[in-house]
Amino acid sequence: MPRIEKIIPISDFRKDAAGILDRLCDSREPYVITRRGRPAAVLVKMDDYERQQHDLELLRLLAQGEADIAAGRGYAMEDVLAEAKAIIDKL
Repeated sequence: MPRIEKIIPISDFRKDAAGILDRLCDSREPYVITRRGRPAAVLVKMDDYERQQHDLELLRLLAQGEADIAAGRGYAMEDVLAEAKAIIDKL
């Protein structure tokens, strides 16, 4: 996990939110916002956040697929391909 170097107290964020957002967009490095000296939130660029959420959803689906396979749920690849071929042949 990468180390986050940009740490800023909430009071500094309140004073210069627009400037911090500008620097965030330029550097693409997340900021840790602290409250009373402790990490309270992480500020990231929106497209980075969306990409992370997309990646997490893919990982969730992969994990679910692995669990389904381990539990014996699912279909044999040959059966799926045969059904797909039959559907395509009808077109």
